[in-house]
Amino acid sequence: MLAAPPAFAQLEQITSREAISGLKAALEKGSQAAVAALGRVDGFFANPQVKIPLPESMQRAERLMRRVGMGRYADELILTLNRAAEAAVPEARQLLLDSVKKMTVKDAKGILTGGDTAATEYFRRTTQDALRKRFRPIVASATARVELAAKYNEYAETAAAFGLLKEEDANLDAYVTQKALDGLFFMVAEEEKKIRKDPVGSASAIIRKVFGAIR
Repeated sequence: MLAAPPAFAQLEQITSREAISGLKAALEKGSQAAVAALGRVDGFFANPQVKIPLPESMQRAERLMRRVGMGRYADELILTLNRAAEAAVPEARQLLLDSVKKMTVKDAKGILTGGDTAATEYFRRTTQDALRKRFRPIVASATARVELAAKYNEYAETAAAFGLLKEEDANLDAYVTQKALDGLFFMVAEEEKKIRKDPVGSASAIIRKVFGAIR
């Protein structure tokens, strides 16, 4: 009979209750750290890993604006995109916590023995649709305060109709909402990788015990 892989063998020494408790503690810690990092002024704008640029199909126009001395308009719009995402992200806090509470033993074991971002993929699978619904009106409210955003939507919808702009980029609110989600899950993944790499550095004894068993 083949021996169990090391990760599974070590996990056998940990009860299901411990495994779930450790994983939930880790997910709560990581997800809340990600929300705190992004859901504040400059959370997106000052972080080059998640900063939201103009849609790729609009960047040619941005370069032209900068060449003719109209760079401040592009800067204003880019700042607005990032401020909108920063305003939306705090809405993720409770949904992520609720997702943790609903986790099953099967979910927990799969995440513990999965890849470096298995927990993040669980979050994406269980919360993304609900987060998109929460984020969209907040993003819309933020972009509505800037007249340039409305002008962008008007221009972009026309451009998309003629095939000059990707359809997914034609509405600024939809674009920012998706980028906010991408940024959030990116940061959750970064937090997850840190916990998996250095469980000893965690303040929680149960996180150290559970994640230390699968290193």
